[in-house]
Amino acid sequence: MSSKRFPLKALVAAAAVAANLGVVGQAQAAVTIIINNINAAGIGFNDPTPAAPVGGNTGTTLGQQRLIAFTHAANIWGAALTSNIPVIINAQFTALTCSAASGVLGSAGATQIFANWVTGTVPKPSTWYSYALANKMAQVYQGTLGAPQINSNFNVNLGTPGCLETSRWYYGLDSNEPTNGIDFVAVLQHEMAHGLGFQTFTSGSTGAFNGGLPSIWDHFLFSVAAGGFWKDVTAADRVASAISVSGLVWNGPIVTAAAPLVLLQGAANVAIGGVQAGAAAGNYAAGEASFGPLASFASPVVGDLMPVVSNTTAASLTGPGCGPLTTLDALAVNGNIALIDRGVCNLAVKVKNAQNAGARGVIIADNVPGGVAGLGGSDPTVTIPALRITLADATTIRAQLFKRSRTKSGVVASISRIGTQLAGADGLGRVRMFAPNPFQSGSSVSHFDSSATPNLLMEPAINGNLTQAVAPPLDLTLPLFTEIGW
Repeated sequence: MSSKRFPLKALVAAAAVAANLGVVGQAQAAVTIIINNINAAGIGFNDPTPAAPVGGNTGTTLGQQRLIAFTHAANIWGAALTSNIPVIINAQFTALTCSAASGVLGSAGATQIFANWVTGTVPKPSTWYSYALANKMAQVYQGTLGAPQINSNFNVNLGTPGCLETSRWYYGLDSNEPTNGIDFVAVLQHEMAHGLGFQTFTSGSTGAFNGGLPSIWDHFLFSVAAGGFWKDVTAADRVASAISVSGLVWNGPIVTAAAPLVLLQGAANVAIGGVQAGAAAGNYAAGEASFGPLASFASPVVGDLMPVVSNTTAASLTGPGCGPLTTLDALAVNGNIALIDRGVCNLAVKVKNAQNAGARGVIIADNVPGGVAGLGGSDPTVTIPALRITLADATTIRAQLFKRSRTKSGVVASISRIGTQLAGADGLGRVRMFAPNPFQSGSSVSHFDSSATPNLLMEPAINGNLTQAVAPPLDLTLPLFTEIGW
């Protein structure tokens, strides 16, 4: 039997073991999940701060609500999976990387990985499996009996000064988080999935196998350019596909068959035309928002494209669209489509402020190089569509906006959906994996791509329209788990 320890994977928002180990919760289902609260007294899962019950969560302190939410999320996974070996998760709230504009919400991963165990089934010899999955297949506890298979951490500073301060954890069990609320149950589900095996153990930045062996993921991760699975192609091929943007897919029959049941047909698109469009005329691929209406085949949203140019202020955040639009910007976007730079504050806030000023739709211009990505955030009061385009495309389009008047630009944008390809899959229907350029440690490769529509649980950033579902017709995580052996 071979084993290795492995680091955590992180869930971000656009986002070591302490003392006092103790069993605090147990999910009873097809697989038993045991939650070990390793926070010290008065901290995190033991926080005594009074809290009013919310969204079906009956806890009366923050700590109680956090543990109840954890048990609820564990019950969802426990009911979906099977194993005769309990899954033990170390859980704690700690300070994670965070700023006013973005931060890590949680991180989790298998404590060890195993290959070539001596009892039970070994489906793929000389292949790494996560601790919990290896236990399931062997039907015998690997390593030290009772050792935790997953370590998990969650951001204790969310909503405090300097850490996504306009956001806050939502501990309800009903997926009905308020504006700027982040669904703790969805984050828990996401992080548990990483620990259960939703990650590769091969380095995406160097292409090197861990200890010379591929992971079970590498039997399904497929480099389009190299025309082969990660287990078969070269390290250089793996590195190239990990930053290929759209050239890394999951090539397994179960996930591919489930994709049409979950993903929408057609890709979100921004069409640019009009008398002043010039060299910018054409179609631009776009990422969709997790809030507001999706782009539509039947009802394109059309208007002159008008940039929001003035900084506005919301709390300590200063940037275009972060507060109510200035008089001139409001005049410009009223009845038109607003073009707003990404950055500084929550994207749903920018879209809502443009909506309040009368915009018919919003296009967010990325502020860093890279491929098409979606828009995270949550606001049930947003009623206009919002898309995100790349920095390169935004630069091309902006060059045609200099001759605009205060209310018209002559550059007409149309927000719609085009084509027959599944949103989040390649032309052969294979689901895309997250492969941005540059490589994002903790996010690249071990997530579904953010181009998926509707949003999936295992995308790299939290989305406000998740439903706590893990299976079709709402999600693809369980089909992937089935593929790797759960």
